[in-house]
Amino acid sequence: MTREEQVKYWIDIADYDIDTAEAMHQTGRWLYVAFMCHQVIEKTLKAYWCATRDDDPPYTHNHMRLANGSGLYDLMSDEQRDFLDTITNYNIEARYPEDKDELARTLTPQACRQIIDETKQLQQWIKDRL
Repeated sequence: MTREEQVKYWIDIADYDIDTAEAMHQTGRWLYVAFMCHQVIEKTLKAYWCATRDDDPPYTHNHMRLANGSGLYDLMSDEQRDFLDTITNYNIEARYPEDKDELARTLTPQACRQIIDETKQLQQWIKDRL
């Protein structure tokens, strides 16, 4: 796969994931709204990594590691960095049940709408730098 194909792959799947986050919002699946938004940012960061580096992105779910390793973190505003830190916490794939319960209590319909909106903004900001 060429670098351009890798970038397209990551962007396409991130776009699919943001649509999935919207669908989860419509059905009230709040944990999965947050998780899918986490995935959107992770995959968009991996697209940026592929577009700007010669090596493949690491197998990680850590947004900070991806943003730092690709050089994108230094270009971010404080607000974007704060959101990146927040969205990293929504990787619920490997969380224990008590962590999911605690997280679920913070995810209201309004909070999830804001997460989706901020995810879209950061995703577009990253895409604009590709």
